[in-house]
Amino acid sequence: MQYEGVLRKMQTEIGSPIQYYMLFENDFLNVNQVLDKQLQIDFLKHQCLNCGLDKPIFRQGFCKSCFFEIPATGDWIMRPELSTAHLDKEDRDLAYEKKVQLQPHIVYLANSSNIKVGVTRKSQIPTRWIDQGAHEAIEIVEVPNRYLAGITEVALKDHIGDKTNWRKMLTNNADDEDLVTWRNNLKKYIPEEAAAYFIESNSETNLEFPVLAYPSKVKSLNLDKTPSFTSKLKGIKGQYLIFEDNTVFNVRSNEGYYVALTIK
Repeated sequence: MQYEGVLRKMQTEIGSPIQYYMLFENDFLNVNQVLDKQLQIDFLKHQCLNCGLDKPIFRQGFCKSCFFEIPATGDWIMRPELSTAHLDKEDRDLAYEKKVQLQPHIVYLANSSNIKVGVTRKSQIPTRWIDQGAHEAIEIVEVPNRYLAGITEVALKDHIGDKTNWRKMLTNNADDEDLVTWRNNLKKYIPEEAAAYFIESNSETNLEFPVLAYPSKVKSLNLDKTPSFTSKLKGIKGQYLIFEDNTVFNVRSNEGYYVALTIK
């Protein structure tokens, strides 16, 4: 069986375990059904997720010119504290920025390789946690816009990390933590502007990933260097495919790559 199309971030559905889907133009694949089967990945060309042209991918699935022009890749995406739509100030496209920035946002703690603080739109819970490979997570603050979430994250980063060790996450080498205690201990560091939005009485969410075997160590598949790859799929965690030879493939970091997937 073969599927062909441009790679995009896998879609997910909460469950025990989480269900993963690759969506193509005229078809989709439930990736869970490929577990313990041989999967061949062949890189055919690039296809920018914005202009659709066969141009080298620069970042986030976009060619270089699109990345520096479209509103979906503004600096405020990675640094929410730079959001300005609440001030009616435009970065690249004010209508788009208002649509994304002026909606409820969550500041959260997630544990994938270690406890980290992060920001996402409320509508992206628990998808954001799944994409990060977090086995447990909890909301700290729910605010009405992206700016308030951003300044809260910046304040909390002085007291807790904001990065995931992807190698540690993929080897499943992370201890369980009491996230309620962590949330309560961090309350005093929340900026005054966001203090009223602190969430007092929630519990952590636990997530189960479809993994038959974790790698003892990891080596990353680079399609530019290895345009054809075949191995048995042993798991899916975060946005990674895990193969039995310890190779891992980050689907999200390969958005914009047009591939053929063959299930053997």
